[in-house]
Amino acid sequence: MSLRIGDVAPNFTVETTTGEIDFHDWIGDSWCFFFSHPADFTPVCTTEMGRTAQLADEFAKRNTKPLGLSTDGVKEHLAWIDDVNDTQNTTLIFPIVADADTKIAQLFDMIHPNESDTAAVRSVFIIDPDKKVRLTMTYPMSVGRNFDEILRVIDALQAGDKNGIATPADWKVGDKVIIPPSVSNEDAVKKFPQGFDEIRPYLRYTSIS
Repeated sequence: MSLRIGDVAPNFTVETTTGEIDFHDWIGDSWCFFFSHPADFTPVCTTEMGRTAQLADEFAKRNTKPLGLSTDGVKEHLAWIDDVNDTQNTTLIFPIVADADTKIAQLFDMIHPNESDTAAVRSVFIIDPDKKVRLTMTYPMSVGRNFDEILRVIDALQAGDKNGIATPADWKVGDKVIIPPSVSNEDAVKKFPQGFDEIRPYLRYTSIS
């Protein structure tokens, strides 16, 4: 199954390192950062799990719940978490899905046969409170994710939802944003009383708080 932006993420019930979860119920009214790893006790994965744990407060500020997945079982995950905490100087508390039979990985198209027939590639799904997929990224097994970018896109998606705007290249919180072409100048004056700069009729910048 190939998930596209705007699709409702498939629901599932599964054992994790913090107990059984129903995916949609577990997300609740939060956002979700759902990310997969090839295997436990592997070097790149260990750094990524550690970095996610280190950024717990940043995810919480964005009302976002991390959920990891590796194609191993709960027992292996729990032993691995001890290693993650020790080597990455952190305390990992978010759940990791036990997917030894690869059912969830297959459901989310995380198994790419040209990389491995059994291990998941480094997939990322940002899922909103309506359980819709808002962003997907896929990294090869040998490349660790950029967590600054993951936080940035969550910020951008949430800013867009709140303010009805788009974000330009390399946008970060505090930078100017773009008024979508679907909003007329007349409507833009009402919607953005702080004003805007029209570079072209289709390219208008404004600021948001």
